[in-house]
Amino acid sequence: MKQLDTILAEKLLKISAIKLQPGNPFVWASGWNSPIYTDNRVTLSYPEVRSFIKVELCRQILERFPEANAVAGVATGAIAQGALVADTLGLPYAYVRSTPKDHGLENLIEGDLRPGSKVVVVEDLISTGGSSLKAVAAIRAAGCEVVGMVAMFSYGFPVAQKAFKDAGVELVTLSNYNAMLDAALNTNYIREEDLETLREWRKDPSIWTAKK
Repeated sequence: MKQLDTILAEKLLKISAIKLQPGNPFVWASGWNSPIYTDNRVTLSYPEVRSFIKVELCRQILERFPEANAVAGVATGAIAQGALVADTLGLPYAYVRSTPKDHGLENLIEGDLRPGSKVVVVEDLISTGGSSLKAVAAIRAAGCEVVGMVAMFSYGFPVAQKAFKDAGVELVTLSNYNAMLDAALNTNYIREEDLETLREWRKDPSIWTAKK
């Protein structure tokens, strides 16, 4: 029987929310060369996938963070999915901007997170963990407790794992890089010889270059 992480990875590959190009890498905004590009906002256009993710995120929250009494999404990728989750659970919702608004009230958090709230954070993608944990810091600065974070997908970088541990944040992800590789190989999205390239990239993506 397939595990959740594999099932979701197959869905993400099928709708091209995850794209793999081992021989023709993408260039991320950070400047890193990468054989993978992930845009989970694509899932919002596919009702079945969107609903599947919403249900599974809610399930994880109810099982792992039952004490949560508010939900916060991380801008911009998790704003919509976070709202769907909060609506399903019947909980208050807010989202955290990457930078404060440059006009009006100059909010960093959009919505009303009451001090003392026990907040579960919804994220779409975990790479280095920097932007996700910045949102956690903003929520804590607002006088709330972050009980945990749920995310759709993680690359599983060691730097991210250390960052979450150091920040004292429990992270639960629906799918991950290893499950995605298995799904890609089993569905013939990639060839056996592509696996080495994809595994090498994750060891140190900041210096990785595609082999000629």
